[in-house]
Amino acid sequence: MTKDDLDAAPAAPDPTDAGPVMDAGDAGYSKTLQPRHISMIAIGGAIGTGLFLGAGGNLAKAGPGLAVAYAVCGVFAFFVVRALGELVVHRPSSGAFVSYAREFLGEKGAYVAGWMYFLNWATSGMADITAIALYVHYWSMFTSIPQWALALVALTIVLGINLISVKTFGEMEFWFAIVKVVAIVSFLLIGIWVLASGREVGGEVPGLHMLTEHGGIFPLGLLPVVLVSQTVVFAYASIEMVGVTAGETAEPHKVVPKAVNSIMWRVAIFYVGSVVMLTLLLPWTAYSSSQSPFVTVLSGLGVPAAGGVMNLVVLTAAMSSLNSGLYTTGRILRSMAAAGSAPGFTSKMSRSHVPYGGILMTSSVILLGVGLNAWLPDDAFGIVINIAALGVISTWVMIMLCHLAFVRRTRQGLAERPAFRLWASPWVELATIAFLLGIIVMMWFDTDGPGRNTVLLLIPIAGALALGWFVVRDRVKDPLRQAP
Repeated sequence: MTKDDLDAAPAAPDPTDAGPVMDAGDAGYSKTLQPRHISMIAIGGAIGTGLFLGAGGNLAKAGPGLAVAYAVCGVFAFFVVRALGELVVHRPSSGAFVSYAREFLGEKGAYVAGWMYFLNWATSGMADITAIALYVHYWSMFTSIPQWALALVALTIVLGINLISVKTFGEMEFWFAIVKVVAIVSFLLIGIWVLASGREVGGEVPGLHMLTEHGGIFPLGLLPVVLVSQTVVFAYASIEMVGVTAGETAEPHKVVPKAVNSIMWRVAIFYVGSVVMLTLLLPWTAYSSSQSPFVTVLSGLGVPAAGGVMNLVVLTAAMSSLNSGLYTTGRILRSMAAAGSAPGFTSKMSRSHVPYGGILMTSSVILLGVGLNAWLPDDAFGIVINIAALGVISTWVMIMLCHLAFVRRTRQGLAERPAFRLWASPWVELATIAFLLGIIVMMWFDTDGPGRNTVLLLIPIAGALALGWFVVRDRVKDPLRQAP
């Protein structure tokens, strides 16, 4: 390389320079996501199949204390997204926490954050297409179609939505979120009416006595509530995607703080409120993992086609999750490709400003889920959901580590914290990290479920990450540049 080449090359950011930086992986995106899209994406990220389907099994394991678990986990989830929101206001980026890890923790941190997030969504996508196939089989007209075929159709439809344009993605996610919100609000209104009228539900008279007459809030003790928290945390997965959308909206400094602030009360109403309502309408022993708790209540009220309607809602939630996974991983992989830590083709952008390379790579991995559905149709969902749980926890821990490093840099005078910020740093970050690591410890001691095997998966995952870094380290470069 000649001296002229060195002079022409852009300089890496000077760590003593307090000026902002730009990430080369953010170039080329359109700013077509509207405030209503971001707002509903934030809602959709906080409402998923973990509530619509998983709450029934969790109630059967933990009783009414499940509401406490949702509240506690919801608070820590809000801390994570609030920390991410501050980083977004500091510097909006479609690479989100991967780009922030690069800025504050170095390229090794960005590499781990990106591939763990990819693992999360690739395995979540397998779980989603499995769930979609199972939900579609609910209707008799589809029972003759193989589960793997329905999974393939679902992936093809959502892949097409993502490849058209980011605006198409935003519109679909907007309406997916609308369906989920309307379903929960309708259920809460029906529940209030039932409580006020004294109408029986499945032969039971609803009210506060449902708690006192069936063992209280913690009928099985506190330990089951603690253990069930590992699945509750997964129910909040994807709230972090509001940070990824910041790179494709015109005014992220205004839109993202509003979306983040609204998550707290949405969690209180939609999750905690729904679980409390469920425990007031029927004894906690009436619920099971084999049926959505909302269907249990509505069927007890004699609502016609309750199962079909709620099955459609849960199907929508699974489609929304798959849609979100392809969107976020496409952007994350492009950010990593700019640094050389992801395959070069994942940096490819279409004429409609869609990073189709990363989206297609994620879809190709999710295709393995189609094969898994053909090979082990009864176990496919459980296998991949355990791996995804590790990805969620690692992503949230990385966000808090990035925020800690950012705050430390501001205290050194190398950056400036925005007005929108996470409170009580560093104590909130440390408490959140301790809580998330505690979830992994709880998984290890959950010998009755798949928790211990899930934790053991960390060994081959760590080995694969180390091997991957050895392969890519010579071509890794820093795509961050000082902003003009």
